[in-house]
Parts: sequence; C-alpha cells; structure tokens
Amino acid sequence: MLKIENLTKTYASGKKAVDDLSLHVKKGEIFGFIGPNGAGKTTTIKSLVGILEFDSGEIYIDGTSLKDDPIKCKQNIAYIPDNPDLYDYLTGISYINFVADVYGVEKDLRDSLTEKYADLFELKGDLGAPISSYSHGMKQKLALIAALVHSPKLLVLDEPFVGLDPKSAHNLKNLMRELCNEGGAIFFSSHVLDVVEKLCDRIAIIKKGKLIACGNTDELKGDSGLEEAFLELTEHV
Repeated sequence: MLKIENLTKTYASGKKAVDDLSLHVKKGEIFGFIGPNGAGKTTTIKSLVGILEFDSGEIYIDGTSLKDDPIKCKQNIAYIPDNPDLYDYLTGISYINFVADVYGVEKDLRDSLTEKYADLFELKGDLGAPISSYSHGMKQKLALIAALVHSPKLLVLDEPFVGLDPKSAHNLKNLMRELCNEGGAIFFSSHVLDVVEKLCDRIAIIKKGKLIACGNTDELKGDSGLEEAFLELTEHV
C-alpha cells in the first residue's frame, strides 16, 4: 500500500531531515513510525502525503508513483496532522461536505458514513455548530470523520489520540483495525509507545532522518517491551 524508497529531504538551512529512508507498509497492516523529537517523522509524513517536495527517492501509494501521478495518490490517502487546521467559519457538517465534494463522494454514501462516524465519535449533535466553537478534541473528531468519509485506502495519522477522550480513543483503535481488516492500511506516528506496541503489526524507528530499526512488533520489542527497546536503540545510534 505504501512504499518509500531512498527518500531524502534537505531543508534550505542545510539540515538533512530525512536521509535515504526506505520502508513499506502492506495492505491490512497498522504500521507504527516512531523516533525522538526532530528525527524526521513529520517531514517523512508530509512528503508521503504530497505536502512537501523531496530531494530524491520515490514514494508509491498502492503502486502509483507520487511524483508521476500525485492526484491519483492523494485520492487514496487521508491525512490527519497532530493539530488539524480546519476552516473555523464553516460548520462541522459543511466541512465534511466540502471534503466529500473534493473527493467526489456521492450524497447517499457521504450521508451514511457521516452518520456512522459522527455517532461513533459522539459529535452528531455538534455538526451544525461553527468549528470556531469546537474544542481541540472536537476538532480532532471532525477531522477524523472528514478523513474517513471518502473511504481512503491509506490512513496517515500523526499523534491521532491527542485530545481524544478515552471512549473516542478506544473507538478509534477499533476502527483502525476494522479498516485494515477491510484491506486498507494505516501509517501512524505517536510518542505514546504503549499504544504503538499494542496496536501495530510492524514498527519502524528513525533517528536523525535514518532508519535504525524496522520489524514485527513482537520481534522489535523483545522481552523487555517497546519502551525499553526504543530507548536502547535510540541511545546507541
């Protein structure tokens, strides 16, 4: 579903944020992407969703090159950053409909999916209110609903549980697995290693833009757990 080959991104300051990174995410897989602050996680994510141009390498979404056909790639992706920047002057339902229009989702399908996910995240009664009145957690929920309304093949999440109440976080975890069971894939970054350990089928760890470990969660965490493995790996690289 996602293949990153030799991705390199250097900023104008001369800092190499991502350095020859290669990894892949299979269909049906929840893939965790972790690393210390400044490791290059967000730069990688913004590159793979088409926000940032990169210096060299290739990114493929479901077999399509992001460089060759960015529109087709973006049609198959939903991206939720750690702090969603929504249109505050719109109502919640107007924002969902705007996103559905961009992706060409027909009315009956968007209505049924909006109702399903708004019920799941307990936001149904607030969809008529302006987004400017929403709390951070409500904005996070709205961003999730809008992301899911076009049934993306690849869901890219950066700190998705920040601001969510425990029930919504639990429902999101179940939903992530459900989407993968239906043939989709999820690529997500989080500093909450307990969640990564419990949710992910495979995990990649990066530091200073370089991949330092990648493998099945059970293999990577060993007997001591993911937190201990992470600290040991990032300390000595």
